[in-house]
Amino acid sequence: MKLDSQSFSNAQPIPAEFAAGQADGFAGNRNPQLAWTDVPAGTRSFALICVDPDVPTVAELVGRDDVSIPLDQPRTDFVHWVMVDVPAELREIAAGSCSDGFTAHGKAQPAGPAGARQGINDYTGWFAGNAQMSGTYYGYDGPYPPFNDERVHRYFFRLFALDVERLPVEGAFTAADVHRAMQGHVLAEAAVHGTYTLNKALA
Repeated sequence: MKLDSQSFSNAQPIPAEFAAGQADGFAGNRNPQLAWTDVPAGTRSFALICVDPDVPTVAELVGRDDVSIPLDQPRTDFVHWVMVDVPAELREIAAGSCSDGFTAHGKAQPAGPAGARQGINDYTGWFAGNAQMSGTYYGYDGPYPPFNDERVHRYFFRLFALDVERLPVEGAFTAADVHRAMQGHVLAEAAVHGTYTLNKALA
């Protein structure tokens, strides 16, 4: 199975149109176009996860003008999108069809392919203590890395072909829930990734 995007080239920068943040605040936050081929026989649905593995682990350093987040600081995953039950016959998600703009407190019912269900991304936890932004963030919300980070962040879009039509996850499910539910049901996986930074010295 192969996954590609017309919105960005593999391992190349993602345009701000598809990011949640830019230098002066929120950006277009449109989901990128994704298309896939060479789907294995027996596929009954797809699952899609987007993750940034380059997120700093010391939150107190994020967004400070007086310090940089060092390149070698330990990093962790930040999930930007999780979707399951994507119909087996689907081969493309159009740009902007699932997200078009940033919604404070999260998108309650994000648009998406008919029959698909979208879980929560990690902005749910990140904004938990912020009265102006807190909420349950379903669907896609794109890159918004710290401007003072010395590392260029990577964003991996991972598509899984599954042998089940419906995954047993419910409600505000997470990427971790999906990974557990997919065990033993993955027929193939494909990935494409882009990069994004708000550090002017790296851009």
